Amino acid sequence: MDIGNPLDLTGRVALVTGGTKGIGACIAETFLAAGAELVVCGRSEPARLPSAGGREAVFHACDVREASQAAALVDFAVRRFGRLDVLVNNAGGSPDADSASVSPRFVEKVVALNLLGPFHVSQAANRVMREQDSGGTVINIGSVAAHDPQPGTAAYSAAKAGLLALTRALALEWAPRVRVNHITAGLIRTDSAAEVYGPDGGAAVAAVVPMQRMAVPEDVARACLFLAGDLSGYVNGADLAVHGGGELPARFLASRPGGAVRGGAR
Repeated sequence: MDIGNPLDLTGRVALVTGGTKGIGACIAETFLAAGAELVVCGRSEPARLPSAGGREAVFHACDVREASQAAALVDFAVRRFGRLDVLVNNAGGSPDADSASVSPRFVEKVVALNLLGPFHVSQAANRVMREQDSGGTVINIGSVAAHDPQPGTAAYSAAKAGLLALTRALALEWAPRVRVNHITAGLIRTDSAAEVYGPDGGAAVAAVVPMQRMAVPEDVARACLFLAGDLSGYVNGADLAVHGGGELPARFLASRPGGAVRGGAR
């Protein structure tokens, strides 16, 4: 049976929230290279938009924490391209904060960005996708924090755990017309995150990952390409781990001579 190129997104329209920098920009460029028409959003327009194959993403200013702006974002994509096939809820993140003293406003903002925003945009996207013959797919970019919280990430971890639960709930409600899946992203090397890896450039961090390296944005983007295309046509409600195997257990690290792991960052 000839199925052509199952990773070809020609003729499809994708929307990537937070798609102007970092992981989101890489996802956008990967989709553009695969042939998709692409809309990205952020709170302010960047100096450079994602581009690939001689084509450039279209930008729309949006704060996804506001339900009305999320709905307007989806409306913009449909007005521009006539449909919406793929939504990637990538916008998110949070600085570390002491949960004993953090302000209520901080917690509200973190939960709004990482949980409520994806819900708002997904709800608006579903209203469009469910009316299309080909339906659509929603991809939520999650975090290992949902499974393994670290100190200083209480609000973020709770929101990301909620995003995983939201994925599974929407997958039940919206199938078969709309598929909803989740990516658990691990430690990812980006320019904005480099400062948290320490003076060794991240070698110590990479050493606790079984794959002996941190992820790069392309690792997440390729997983998104799989979930967006026909190869994953029966994948719904899944949690795809893109974390290199997670982190080696502390008891294993402690058992090594000097507490070290064999090998090093690559």
